[in-house]
This record gives sequence, structure tokens and C-alpha cells, in this order.
Amino acid sequence: MTDISYNEWNSMSDKKLAMHIGAFIKHHRMEQNKTQEVLAKAAGISRSTLSLLERGETVTLATLIQVLRVLDKLFVMDVFSVQKDISPLMLARMAKNKRKRASGKGNVTKNQNDW
Repeated sequence: MTDISYNEWNSMSDKKLAMHIGAFIKHHRMEQNKTQEVLAKAAGISRSTLSLLERGETVTLATLIQVLRVLDKLFVMDVFSVQKDISPLMLARMAKNKRKRASGKGNVTKNQNDW
């Protein structure tokens, strides 16, 4: 849709953000040539609830997820992924504990006659 920087998102009101999400939903619904009635039925919500969502009115998070699923747009959830970062100190500790050389013992098969 549009490229908006973090600072612009941060300065937008909640209502304006909801309207932007609604415009996203409407755009992709229209792009897929689906009526509100068809999309709402597939998502298991009423047409009026979908209309509220598209206008930027208050709807539940579950409703938004259902609509995104039907529109095949759940990829937007990728921005909510949490990646565990390893601190430099922990990385150094892991490197310190890493084996430096093989001992040559311990991994010998019991039946060496098979060779």
C-alpha cells in the first residue's frame, strides 16, 4: 500500500491507525473481487462487522485475524515475531566452552571386527 516510516506510525492516532488497517482490508478484498457479504461469511462474521473494520471502527482482534486469514494475508503477523537475541557476553561464554580438539576416545564402536 504505502511506505510510512516508524515516526509517522508513532505520531498517528489510534483512530487513524485503525482506518489505515481498514483501508488495507478493503483494498485486498476488492483486489480479490470479493463482496463484503462473501468475505464476512467466509470469515464467520457479520457483514456489518466487516464494514466496521473497513471503516476503522472498533472490532476485536479475533475478527481482524479471521479476515486476514480469509484474505490470505496472515503474513502481516511476521512483524510480531520475537527473536531471542544472544548477548555478546553469553556468546563469549559459549565460545569458551566449545571444544577445541577431539580426544579420539569415547566414540569407538564396540564391535571393531566388523571392519
